[in-house]
Amino acid sequence: MDYFSPQAESVFILFSIEHLITLFTFIIITLFIYFFRNMLQKGSYDALARFSLFLTMVLSEISLHVWLYWYDSWSYSHSLPLHLSSITLLLSAIMLLSKSYSLFEFTFFAGVGSAIQAMITPDISDYIFPHYRYIHFFVSHGSTVLANLYMVFVIGFRPRLRSIWKAFLWLNAYAAIIFVINLLIGGNYMYISRKPLNPTMIDYFGPWPWYIIPLEFVALGTFFILYFPFAITEWKQKRLTKSR
Repeated sequence: MDYFSPQAESVFILFSIEHLITLFTFIIITLFIYFFRNMLQKGSYDALARFSLFLTMVLSEISLHVWLYWYDSWSYSHSLPLHLSSITLLLSAIMLLSKSYSLFEFTFFAGVGSAIQAMITPDISDYIFPHYRYIHFFVSHGSTVLANLYMVFVIGFRPRLRSIWKAFLWLNAYAAIIFVINLLIGGNYMYISRKPLNPTMIDYFGPWPWYIIPLEFVALGTFFILYFPFAITEWKQKRLTKSR
């Protein structure tokens, strides 16, 4: 039960051996999806892979709420699946089954961008492997990345330049809704009502509400970085077409 205790006795160390092995594991899984993409495109393999990943994502989110409730930590003010990581995980899970390109345009940028940043600099304080919270954190964030990359490598989805602006507008619309919800229930979902307690890059962006402006530029910059490989591919294809 020590692996499930809400009060861990260890301290998470950024880029420790456990952290690096965890990141490396997800890189290996990503490479597996890429190199076996032709096999995964076959009907039975594709359906099994997408459903398995969907089930992993949903059970991951459910397990968190069970854990919070079991230890009397669940509260509507901070436990609802309204943080960007939770909502993009659930939307990515739906996108896997429905093959919805409209959802992909949002989850690829908002989900992958935030999940990668979270995995590189995780906010899990005292929890290290093999504690449940450590495993849940990386499974939930990592599966969001894997789900969207699966749609790129296997299904053939490609984000467009306009997808960046659509995702950015949807992200701001969602943030506006969350801001109202925070006011009504006293929450701080997406950290748009006040800064998180643990040290983050937000600490360098000034007091509330001014730190929200730099975060907008960080989000948009992350979206463009994620789009860059696709932009290069499109540019090369156009050059190849003109040379023929």
